[in-house]
Parts: sequence; C-alpha cells; structure tokens
Amino acid sequence: MNDLTKRSLLQLAAALAVAPALAQGTRAAAAPSRRATGTIKLKDQTELFVKDWGRGRPVVLTHAWPLSSDCWDQQAIALVEAGYRVIAYDRRGFGRSSQPDGGYTYNQFADDLAAVLQATDARDAALIGFSMGGGEIVRYMSRHDGRHVKQVGLVATVVPGLAKGPHNPGGVDPAFFDSLKEGLRKDRLGLFSGLLRDVFYDVQTSAKSTVPVSQAVLDWSLAMGMQAGLRALIGSVDAFGKEDFVPDLAAVNVPTLILHGDADKPVPLELTGRRAAKGIRQAKLIEYAGATHGLLVTERERVTRDLLAFLAA
Repeated sequence: MNDLTKRSLLQLAAALAVAPALAQGTRAAAAPSRRATGTIKLKDQTELFVKDWGRGRPVVLTHAWPLSSDCWDQQAIALVEAGYRVIAYDRRGFGRSSQPDGGYTYNQFADDLAAVLQATDARDAALIGFSMGGGEIVRYMSRHDGRHVKQVGLVATVVPGLAKGPHNPGGVDPAFFDSLKEGLRKDRLGLFSGLLRDVFYDVQTSAKSTVPVSQAVLDWSLAMGMQAGLRALIGSVDAFGKEDFVPDLAAVNVPTLILHGDADKPVPLELTGRRAAKGIRQAKLIEYAGATHGLLVTERERVTRDLLAFLAA
C-alpha cells in the first residue's frame, strides 16, 4: 500500500468518524420542542394521554365533561394546517388517561395542566378550554402565575361559576349537582343521553323537540363520555358545578377570547360568559345568537375562524 492510498484511507476514516457527530449537531440544532404524544406520567403516577400535532406556536386544548380531547379534533386539524402546534390531552380519569382514585379538583387539574406544559416545553402558548376545560385554565393562571401563557380562549366554559353563591346570587342551586351525582350512580348511560339533548338542543326547533345534529354525532359524544371512569365523573361534578372562579379572574392578564352561545342550556351565558367578560381585563366576548352548548360541532367553522383570527392578532 503506497503513501497516497494510506492517506486516502485515513481521510475517509476521519470523515466517517466525524459524520455522526456532525449529523447529531444538525439534528440538535433543528430539533423541535419536546413532544409528548402518547402519555406523560405525573408525580402521583397518574398517566395523561396527550396528542401533540404540528409545528409552530403551541395551542393547548382542554376538554369538556364528560368528553375527551377528541372533541377538539376538527379544530385541532385546522389549527395545525394554519401553522400551529396543537397539544390536546385527556384530563385525569377521562378518555384514555388513567383513572386514579382521587385528585378531581381544579387545583389538581391546574397542576396537571402545568405538568403537560412542562413535559411538552410549551412556551408563549395559547390555552383554550371548552366547557369544564376553562376552569383549569383560569386556575392555572392564578395558581401558576400564568407561566408561558400568551393568550387564553374560553369556549362555552363554566367560568366564573355556575352554582349560586356570594358572587353569583342568580346561580344554579348546588343541590342540582348533588342530584347529578346520584343520577350518575344510578344510570350514567341514561343520564348522558338526556344531557346530550341539552348540549345540542336547538331553540329554533323547540316546537319539534329535535336536535341540530345527526344521531351519529350523539352516539360519538356518548361513546366519549362512556370512556371516562365513573369515579372521575362523580368526583369532578363538584369541581365544574360548584367552584367559584371569581377570585381567579384577576390573574388572567393576557388577551382572552370568550365564545358562547346565547341559547346554551347546561352553561347559561348570563351566568358564565358575560360575567367572565366583565371580570377579565383583556377579554373579548363574542356571543353566538341561537347557539347551544355544543359549539365545537354546531358552530364548528365559525369557532375555527374566530380562534384563528384571535391567535393571529
């Protein structure tokens, strides 16, 4: 072997040795934020199911009782296609997350949201909640100082509270939520069937007592609700039904979009959306005339447009 051949082989070997390091450096430079599609494990060993789609600024979605993150799928796809990273997760006890014996309080739900943000390294995020899902967002803002949050969206949420109390004298009798828990114990399938009629009921067709969605949509929603554990369903009723978020509103110090139907039966606009708009300094309320609680389905395109306009502002 002559000297030229030896030098060529040595140069080739050196190049092969350096190439992996160079490739690794390139991947590290281009690596996205941490992604957690699948599950993340919390300190109490509860596992949360997380969907982490797309690239760009993160939008974190929280869901309604008794549903799962799947209720957001249509909007999530549109947000991804618009250039956002969408992180949606099933609340503890719901959907595909594990079903621990306890922890069904808004303080815990807010801590779980904090864990999701940390696990996914979501910064400058928009937090958008539907129905019950607005509660952990405003509690996160007060309990965790709104860390890494740039915008908040509240879609037909229970914020700032449903139950009658000092801040809400015209609210729902707390005994109603006790009866709801009893109904879950006796026949949750029957209870859900009736509840879904209220969720999607169209006041414009009241004479016919019909709903503005197909039976397939009702069946899909019912299947999501039946994924949740009975312990979680009962345990979280007091949270979404009786919690008072008025003290949390001052901590929501970022631009906030509130979308709510004026025909919402389970979560009346006058008890929630309008009060939230008054209590949050940078809030913008958009009322949907004639719309009911199931906005993500019945007003899907409008909700998507309004969210995209808000995120781009």
